[in-house]
Amino acid sequence: MSVAYAETDSAAITETETTSCPTRPKVLTNRWQENWDVLKQDCVPRKRGDQFKYIPFGHNNYLSLGANLRERIEINDRAKLGSGNTPKDGYLIQRLQIHADARIGEHLQVFTQLIDSRAFDKKNITPTDQNRFDVEQAFIAWVSPLHNGTFKFRVGRQEMAFDLQRFISNREGPNVRQPFDGIWSAYEFGDWRVLGYLTRPVQIDKDGYFNDFSNSNLSFSGFRVDKQNILGGELSGYYSRYQRDHGVFPNAAGHESRDLYDVRHLGKKNNIDWDIEAMLQYGDIGSKSISAWAGSSIAGYTFSDHVLKPRIALQLDAASGDRNPEDGELNTFNQLFANGSYFTLAGYTGYSNLIHVKPSITIKPTDQLTLMGALGLQWRETTRDAVYFQGNNSMNNTAGHGSKWTGSYIQLRADQKFNDNLSLAAEMVHFNVSDSIQKMGGDDSQYVGLELKYGW
Repeated sequence: MSVAYAETDSAAITETETTSCPTRPKVLTNRWQENWDVLKQDCVPRKRGDQFKYIPFGHNNYLSLGANLRERIEINDRAKLGSGNTPKDGYLIQRLQIHADARIGEHLQVFTQLIDSRAFDKKNITPTDQNRFDVEQAFIAWVSPLHNGTFKFRVGRQEMAFDLQRFISNREGPNVRQPFDGIWSAYEFGDWRVLGYLTRPVQIDKDGYFNDFSNSNLSFSGFRVDKQNILGGELSGYYSRYQRDHGVFPNAAGHESRDLYDVRHLGKKNNIDWDIEAMLQYGDIGSKSISAWAGSSIAGYTFSDHVLKPRIALQLDAASGDRNPEDGELNTFNQLFANGSYFTLAGYTGYSNLIHVKPSITIKPTDQLTLMGALGLQWRETTRDAVYFQGNNSMNNTAGHGSKWTGSYIQLRADQKFNDNLSLAAEMVHFNVSDSIQKMGGDDSQYVGLELKYGW
């Protein structure tokens, strides 16, 4: 199974020693998970700049510096499926991250990461496109043995992501990632892991410097339990409380409070892999109660004996919409902190009032090159509610109108890894909207993206 299926909120990773000499750490999405103290051993191969990856100080302490640069060119002729008079757009988005990681003794870590995200020549710049020089992460972490397990703790500004990042993500797809201000703690023992989190999601100010903020207007907290080796994989479940002021949906508005119940199973047996997740949401918004749900599954089969290692997969997603605007209950699923690229990088639609079917095939002509092609089919769960985009934003004039059929899309993607530090990706999406969406102001849409990533 692809590494993208792995848990992304785990604590610092220690490189596994396959010989008497440890291997170099790989550049990870979460840079704070890298341990560069292996460079204190002379047998580890050296690369240019390693003098800044391991800077010892004091006794058994070191500082590691690093950076990420991502450049992406995007051409999108009709964002939001052409609704709202959205113009054809072509632009460059750039993300620069620099970090300093201090390891003090065997247990203490102080991590700071700054970000500068810019959107050049983009006609409509949002907080997910741009975040001028600001603090992306700044936390203190502690990892130590406790009884028969390991205790882990983080406090400060940090990123948090669960599973495939359908609902809780670090938002790697868009230009600006999603940090959280708060406390994260876990205890791992045997096949079990129990963790809790008390956070206020950071809200991005796209125009200023060092002015991102969090406050009581938006909070997200809860606990989670994971168990390995159940039915051939991992079973996990979590409860969270999501609260925000000024929640807005087509059929409800006001203070929003949701209790979230999520369960997921991830597994692999022989050539078959699967990832199944479901979430229930209950609570209230304004004067209305909330009752919403979502479910998703991805299953694949890899022909491991074939030279191209083809993997065929089927993705199924569904999320509730509001079935009766007059009944005092809101059924629209809240997308929470969605990835933004779970369906495609184009981000034409979001995870609300949705039925989505996506067969795909992936091949690997070389160990460094991956090619993927997919066909997406999409409906509304109910025509009483709107078509939704990312961030719980709805398409005007669609609630209560038109057919369930939303449209279909073709997605083609190529990922080329040149070495441990440099990679290139290209993606194309063509979305054919339904006749009823066209009558309500939408249109067929095309997206092309070319991305270069470098990590040091």
